[in-house]
Amino acid sequence: MIRYLYVILLAISLSVSANSIEIYTFDNKQQEKVYHSLTQDLRCLVCQNQNIAESNAELAKDMRRKTYEMVKQDKSEKEISAFMVTRYGDFVLYRPPFEPMTWLLWFGPLIIFIVGILFVVRFMKSQKPDAQVDSLSEEEIERIKNLHAEQDKK
Repeated sequence: MIRYLYVILLAISLSVSANSIEIYTFDNKQQEKVYHSLTQDLRCLVCQNQNIAESNAELAKDMRRKTYEMVKQDKSEKEISAFMVTRYGDFVLYRPPFEPMTWLLWFGPLIIFIVGILFVVRFMKSQKPDAQVDSLSEEEIERIKNLHAEQDKK
C-alpha cells in the first residue's frame, strides 16, 4: 500500500515539474539546421553557462522564439547573430569577435600564463642552494656514532 502511495506522489511531482516543450516547424532542412546552429552558439544571459537551446529561462525561451521567427523570415545566420549582438551585446556570443574591445578575452589567459611562468622562474632563481655543511668535527662524528649505536640496540 505504501509503495502505491510513493508511486502516486512521484507521478504527481513529476507532472508538476514538467516544462512545456517548444515545437517549431520549418519549411526546409536548411532552416532547421540554421536554427539549431544558432541556438547552440548563443549564450543564455540568465544562466551564462548554457546556450539558449539548453536553458529553460524565460529570456532563453524568448531568444529561441525570436531566432525561430527570423529563421522563418529567411534571415541569414550573420543577420540573426548581428541582431542578437545589437540587442544583448557581445556577451551573447560564445565566441566573441576578434576586435580591440575583446583582445583581453582572447589574450588574457595567455598573458596570465606567461606572467605565472616568469614568477615561478624568478622565484626559483632567488632560492639559494643549501649551504654546504663544513666537515664535521671529531666531537660531532663521535656523537653521531653514539646515536646510531643506541638506535641499533633498540
